[in-house]
Amino acid sequence: MRTRGLLIVGMAAIAASLLLGVVGMASGWVGGSSISLPGGMMGSGFNGGGRDIGMDRAVDIAQGVAASYPTGGLVADEVIEFSNNYYASMREKSTGTGAFEILIDRSSGTVMREPGPDMMWNAKYSMMRSGSFGFSGSGPMTVTAQQAQDIAQRWLDANRSGTSANPPDPFYGYYTVDFQRNGQIVGMLSVNGNSGQVWYHTWHGSFIAMRDLGA
Repeated sequence: MRTRGLLIVGMAAIAASLLLGVVGMASGWVGGSSISLPGGMMGSGFNGGGRDIGMDRAVDIAQGVAASYPTGGLVADEVIEFSNNYYASMREKSTGTGAFEILIDRSSGTVMREPGPDMMWNAKYSMMRSGSFGFSGSGPMTVTAQQAQDIAQRWLDANRSGTSANPPDPFYGYYTVDFQRNGQIVGMLSVNGNSGQVWYHTWHGSFIAMRDLGA
């Protein structure tokens, strides 16, 4: 992988602070350079065991997370199965804007907030509210959705030749972009909504299946 401006941000501390059990989820809520996290973080430590909970169970867990949010108003938007984890996005019912992203362990069903952009760039639902890592409040982003898609495509052209960026999903402070090859999703990245910085999601592994929940 060709990346520029690689930033490694205290991975052990991040992983320890992010891990959340499903039962305790409610109480736990709290450009051109690229950033990535070591693939081993999600590639082996979170994907332990040979048992797979399956897509139906992953969907139930994602919907339970949305329902458990203390102030309500959230819905699980989609669940994507990757070889290392299940990914799910939570969306606000009232605005249609993404709230936050989670990963679900394939073997145990354990839930954690997704590392990277969701933790450091999420301007409304972040677990880190100190103003660090590009946190800039939940106001309008200066990078438009079309600009974010264009930024993502330029990064893909330079780093993942032959792939194309799908229209981005807006979250507070950033966009998440699925990208595809030959009509099939092969990965994800995020674009900061103010700086245009790109963060490639290294932790998913290979795409397997997707369940659109119609949110």
